Amino acid sequence: MQQNSTVTEFILLGLTQDPLKQKMVFIIFLVFYLGTVVGNTLIIVTIKFSRTLGSPMYFFLFYLSFSDSCFSTSTAPRLIVDALSKKNIISYNECMTQVFALHLFGCMDVFILIFMAVDRYVAICKPLRYSVIMRRQVCVILIIVAWIGSFLHSTTQIVLALRLPFCGPNLIDHYCCDLQPLLKLACMDTYMINLLLVFNSGAICSSSFVILIISYFVILHSLRNHSAEGRKKALSTCTSHIIVVILSFVPCIFIYARPPTTFPMDKMVTVFYTIGTPFLNPIIYTLRNAEVKNAMKKLWHVKFIMK
Repeated sequence: MQQNSTVTEFILLGLTQDPLKQKMVFIIFLVFYLGTVVGNTLIIVTIKFSRTLGSPMYFFLFYLSFSDSCFSTSTAPRLIVDALSKKNIISYNECMTQVFALHLFGCMDVFILIFMAVDRYVAICKPLRYSVIMRRQVCVILIIVAWIGSFLHSTTQIVLALRLPFCGPNLIDHYCCDLQPLLKLACMDTYMINLLLVFNSGAICSSSFVILIISYFVILHSLRNHSAEGRKKALSTCTSHIIVVILSFVPCIFIYARPPTTFPMDKMVTVFYTIGTPFLNPIIYTLRNAEVKNAMKKLWHVKFIMK
């Protein structure tokens, strides 16, 4: 629903206006997006059909891969198509839909990464109670909470976006619709909305990041009481999680947890966490996780033999 606006469409300026660079953008991000979809689909299928990946950690990884695929899909296809278009027009309704999807699946990633940290904490620090605390019903409830929390967050974002009146320029100096670039085009004082954005998205990213880093410090500290083999396995898993957390949260904090100031690197930082991180996550979780690699080999070997 459009309120007090005369603008019915926006023009996305994209990452570059240079024709040669646009072709490079098309090729590079097509490869990235296809890699994201294929990589995350492989993880989803492997976890779904493998008998050895039934633990809560892989239950959450299943949903993280699904969320990553959707998160990348909310921006990457548009960027790829626009790289070959002469005039990158996006309607008002499409723009609002993109804002909603971007924050829905971005917030979903945040929740799942927190739950994965909780799972590792319980597994390492409370091993005798692990099967009771992280039973299947609890994991399902946590995922439902994640969907509800993500929906509420993205609804808040879209309500803020729908309150913005647009009555002048419609050029968005970005490759996707988000609140920050839209605020620059609104014909109203956006100071309070900027504050709400920082307290909403910025606070979620920053507080979640701090909680996750502290939790992993606690986990790593507790490993001193484990055997050498146990430490090695736990360190491998936790290191993968920490890498993903840093790659996901640092760019997010840079974009959302700051005053309304524009920096030249904003577009590339957004590209990194909306397209780059979903591409890297399956690589990190497969290359550093022997169980996932072995399950993939067994699953696809069986599929090949059956054919």
